[in-house]
Amino acid sequence: MIDDVLGIPDQLRDALWRIESARLEQAEPAAGLFVCGMGGSAIGGDLAAAAIGDRLTAPVLTVRGYALPSWATPEWTVLCSSYSGGTEETLACFAAAEALGARRLVASTGGALVDRARETDVPVIGLPGIFQPRAAVAYMVVVAAEVAWLAGVAPRLHTEIDAAAAFLAERSDSMRRQAREIAALVGDAVPVVYGSDLTAPVARRWKTQVNENAKSPAWWGELPEADHNELLGWSAPGGERAAAIFLEDRDQHPRVARRFELTAAAVEPAATAVARVETAGETRLERMLWAVMLGDLVSLELAALRGIDPLPVEGIERFKEAMG
Repeated sequence: MIDDVLGIPDQLRDALWRIESARLEQAEPAAGLFVCGMGGSAIGGDLAAAAIGDRLTAPVLTVRGYALPSWATPEWTVLCSSYSGGTEETLACFAAAEALGARRLVASTGGALVDRARETDVPVIGLPGIFQPRAAVAYMVVVAAEVAWLAGVAPRLHTEIDAAAAFLAERSDSMRRQAREIAALVGDAVPVVYGSDLTAPVARRWKTQVNENAKSPAWWGELPEADHNELLGWSAPGGERAAAIFLEDRDQHPRVARRFELTAAAVEPAATAVARVETAGETRLERMLWAVMLGDLVSLELAALRGIDPLPVEGIERFKEAMG
């Protein structure tokens, strides 16, 4: 799993090649882009939208569920993203997009989703079937970003993606060291990860990676919202053993920067530890991917510290069987 994370730079480049190989066509600008998926197949939409930021000319929204919003129109583009190709919620959204008459694209390794796409002449971006779904995050980010460009709602980021791949490769050793330090600081506590703007979906990614890799509860929150409610959850020292991690970005709003500083100070009396992490990199995309890669490494270092095998997801598989 660590090799998969350290391979993210190569995966970013491979993702660009796979999109080129799919020979997708640009269309008239869409009303927006829905990225339909669950788990590791959904987070790519959140992360891509955050990386593009205010360069978006229309919304990029992630749909985690069985249906498109009631207000969706045929002018939207719908990307159905399922690494396995068998995610029932995504299959339902694929059918809903067909009924709506919206443009559809698919990103998957195969399964029922690809079969249905082929039957209806929907373009497919083929993904390599060699990863755990959660380890394919680089592919999901690139696909969502490139499809946003193809849908006419964002500029193309392919040169930024290539530059980010080189940057991450250069920083991989230092990220591993930093990940060990953060994991040692967290120890056996429950991580609570906070982000804002660019780092908000990254905080969500850190949380889910700790869940799946370290088999541990974890939580995430977003500033400034957390200062209006969640802050009081830290007001009683001696409660749940939790460590706070703050993911900060150098280009964040100055008032948000002040909130990070004050929030960290406010939770410190009740937290087992407080870690403040500032993103590294030039572009928003570079900084976002750096933070994602660091978080993936932190989750694996926590697994190692706790003697946990990160690979199995037996609880999820049992749940899927129970759902039938």
